[in-house]
Amino acid sequence: MTNTAEVDERVAAEQWFLRHGLPSVLTPRARWRRLWWRSAPALVALTTVFVAIRIITLASGGGDINIDAHPTPAEWVILTVLLGVAPVALGAAMLASRVVSQRGRRLIVAVSLIVCALVDVVSSEPLSILGDLVSTAVAVVLVLAVIGLGIGSVVGWSIRLTLAHLKSVGVLFTRALPVLLLTVLVFFNGPVWSMATTISRGRMWLLIGFMLAIAGAFLFTGVVERVRPTLTSAVVRDEDIKQLQDTPFGSMPDPDNGDHLTIPLSRGERANVTFVVAVSQFVQIAVVALVTSVIFLIMGMVALTPQLLTRLTVDGDPQGTWLGMMLPIPQALIHVAMFLGALTFMYISARSVGDGEYRSRFLDPLVDDVRVVLLARGRYRAYVTRSHRT
Repeated sequence: MTNTAEVDERVAAEQWFLRHGLPSVLTPRARWRRLWWRSAPALVALTTVFVAIRIITLASGGGDINIDAHPTPAEWVILTVLLGVAPVALGAAMLASRVVSQRGRRLIVAVSLIVCALVDVVSSEPLSILGDLVSTAVAVVLVLAVIGLGIGSVVGWSIRLTLAHLKSVGVLFTRALPVLLLTVLVFFNGPVWSMATTISRGRMWLLIGFMLAIAGAFLFTGVVERVRPTLTSAVVRDEDIKQLQDTPFGSMPDPDNGDHLTIPLSRGERANVTFVVAVSQFVQIAVVALVTSVIFLIMGMVALTPQLLTRLTVDGDPQGTWLGMMLPIPQALIHVAMFLGALTFMYISARSVGDGEYRSRFLDPLVDDVRVVLLARGRYRAYVTRSHRT
C-alpha cells in the first residue's frame, strides 16, 4: 500500500470518528487537522445567523423592538426572520456538510467569511465597522476552537442523530401524552398563573435550570448504568462486524489477539462515549419538551381571552419579552409554557431510567452503536500501531 493510500485511509477513519461524535479516540493533533475544511457547515450556519441579525437590526431601525397586537410590515419581517433563522441555518449547514471535496469546502468557507465581512461593512455605521469586524472575527475563532477541541463533532452528531430519529421522537411524544393530559390541569391552575405572573424571567430560568439539573442527573445515572458493561466487555458480535463492512474499518484487521480493548479506554474516551449517549437521550427528550411548550403556547394564545387573562393573572401584562423584544404574547403565558416544557422533560427523563420498555426501544440501540464504535476503535488503534512499526 502506498503512503498516499495509507494517509487517505487514516483520514477517512478519523473523519468517521468525528462524524460519530467521538473526537477523544483521535490524538489532539488529529483533531486540529483540516480545520478549515471541517468548519464549513458551522461557518455557513454562523453566516446565516449574522445575516438574520442584520436584517432584524435594519427592520427595527436599530432601536428597541416592541411588537403589539397589530404588527407593521417591518415587524412582520422581524417575526418571519426570528421563526425562520434556526431552520434555515440548520438547512444551510446540512447542505454544506454534503460537500465532500476539500476544494468545495474551502470555497464555502471563503464565501461565508466574505459575506460576514460585507454584512458588517454595509449595515454598520462608519465608526462601528472596525468593532463589528473584530466581533465577527472573534466569533469565527470561537467556532474554529469549538471544532478543534472536538465539541463541534459531538454537537453535529447530536443534530444528525435527532434528524435521523424524528420517528422515534414522534413515538416518544405519544408516550408523553399522559403527562400532557395532566399538565392541562396545571395549565388552568390559578396558583401556577400567579407564580408565572409575579416571577421574573431570571428567576424562571433559575427554576427551569434546577428542574433540568434534577432530570439530567436521573438521565445520566441511567445511561452510565446501561453503558458501563459495554465499555469493559471485549465480546465482538457478528452483526457488529457486518456494520463496519462499508466503513473505513472494513478492510482493517482486528488486533493481533482479537481483543478490541487491548488498549484500555482512557478516562477521556469513557467520558466521551457516555456523554455522547447521554446527549442523544437529552436531545430527544428536549425536542419533545420543546414541542410541548409550543403546543401550550399556541393553546394559550387561542384560549386566553383578555377577560380570562385578567382573571388568571390579576391584570397581568398582555405583552411579554423574548430575546429582548416585546411581543404580543402575555408574559405569564410564556412563563407557563416554559414551566410545562421543563415539567415534561423531568417526567420523560425519570421514565427513561425506570421503564424497561423505554430502555429497550430508545437506549439499547445506542448501546449497540457503542459496541460498533469500540470495535472500530480497536481496529484503528491496531492499525496506527502497526503503521508506526513499519
